Formats: sequence, structure tokens, C-alpha cells
Amino acid sequence: MLETAWVNDLDDARTDSVRALLLAARAADGRPEIERDGPLPGEFAGGRFLLGHDGGELVGVAHLDTGGDSFGRQVAELIVHPEHRGKGHGAALARELAAQVPDQLRVWAHGDHPAAARLATRLGFERVRELLVMHVRVADADWPEPTPAEGLTLRTFRPGHDEQAVIDVNARAFDWHPEQGALTVDDLRRTESESWFDPEGFFLAENADGTVVGFHWTKVHPANPERFGGEEVGEVYVVGVDPGAQGGGLGRALTLAGLRHLAQRGLGQVILYVEGDNAPAVAVYQRLGFVRHETDVQYARP
Repeated sequence: MLETAWVNDLDDARTDSVRALLLAARAADGRPEIERDGPLPGEFAGGRFLLGHDGGELVGVAHLDTGGDSFGRQVAELIVHPEHRGKGHGAALARELAAQVPDQLRVWAHGDHPAAARLATRLGFERVRELLVMHVRVADADWPEPTPAEGLTLRTFRPGHDEQAVIDVNARAFDWHPEQGALTVDDLRRTESESWFDPEGFFLAENADGTVVGFHWTKVHPANPERFGGEEVGEVYVVGVDPGAQGGGLGRALTLAGLRHLAQRGLGQVILYVEGDNAPAVAVYQRLGFVRHETDVQYARP
């Protein structure tokens, strides 16, 4: 029988148990992104943990982001150990989440698994958001030199100098986005200390006055044996254009600059995440050679 308990802070032993469960899920599903000796993924930082034990063994975990997204909705991640699926543990954890947060709760299902869809239907959750994972083989692409409009120039990010300018553009470009719109200068500075951060892969667009009006932040993921053919991949991490500078091809120019940078690093493929209902963005990426690869789904109660 599943025994559940809420925990606000994980001690070392519990952190090790959660890490072991997430590593087992990664081996089966390719998700989440976690290293054997690294910290828990960012989506499991802070907040509260709902731990599910069966016979003293941790068989499921849910993480609740109590800070909420940009619109005040609490967001949860729920993972059951691959060896303990199909026993009702996921349903028990989901019911406990819903009891804890009766309103404004959203739960991610990464990979759009049919079992998650069936569980959501059973518990009265509806599909409210799709996040597409698109990818392209670099060898199949032909990306020309970026050509920003007259008066605009591209350069790379300068740590300690450009943080506020990027956050200002980001806030205006993503005021509609549940996660990205809440990015702060402190968040950006913390990311700069992570091993994957590379200012040479972070492109900014300036106008004639030297004002930053757009950016393209790229990322490189280590090889994951269960995903993308087990090879290192680049990512179009974030492309943001100030609303006042949209419509002149700046987004495409920034995207091309980042794609060419990732190709020059010798990466075999590039991925990106885009909202499923953002038809104009999906069309732009399709013209650059990207195709739909995976879908992450967010569920909520009506």
C-alpha cells in the first residue's frame, strides 16, 4: 500500500532517493535531464515534495512549485519509478496533489504518454497546454548567414554587463508566457554559473543607439543514451525580440546566428521547444528544417 508524505526540504538521504528514482525514470523515458552525480533538475528545485513509499521503498515522487507560474498557477511534476508503474501509485499521488491544491493546479506529462492521458481523464483533468519538441539534423539543413535589418547589429553576450538589458527585452517579449516571462536578473546570473552556459552562444541584437532589442540564447545538452540517438545536441533555448522590433526579420536573423554557431560546434542535431498553439513560430521553425519530435502536455482541472 502506498504511504505518502509531504516534505518541504529534502535532507541528504531523501535527495539521494529522489535522485535514484529520477535516474531510473531517465533510463526508461529519457527524462528528466539529470546527471548521476549532479543536483536535482531545476524543475525539482524549491517548493514541496510529495513522496510515495511502498514497503519502505520510494516508488513515486511529485514536486509542487508553490511559487507558481507567471499567472499564479501551481505546477507539479509527477514521476513513478518504472518498476512500480501500473499499480495505482501515480493516481494516488495525483489525487493527493489535487487535494492539496484544489484550484489553479497544473501537472506536466512529459512525452505525452497514453497512460498519463488515461489517468488525467479518470481524475477529471483536461489537456490545457502542449509544448512541442522539434528537432533538425544539421546535415540536412542549409542555414544562410543572418542578415539583420539596416541599423541592427549582432554581437555576443557580455557577462556582468548585459543582464538587465536581456531581462528587460525578455519581460516585454514574454509577458504572455507562464515561465519565461518571470525570468529575473538573479535567475540569469545563477544560470551563468552552470557548466553548460556559454556566452559565445548567446547572441544579442542592438539598434543604432546601442539598445538591446533581441536575443538568442543557445544551449548544448550532454549525450543522453535514451534520447536523440544518444548524442550531444544543441538547443534553440530562447529567442526573444522586443515587440517594438518585431516584423522586420530580426527573430529569423537571431535564430540563424545561433543555429550556425551550434553547427560550427560540430553538433549533429538541434532541438527547440515551442508552444503547440503558436502557429507562426512553428511555421518559421519548419521552414528552417525542424520537424515535430515529441510533445509535453500540461493537464489541469477545469
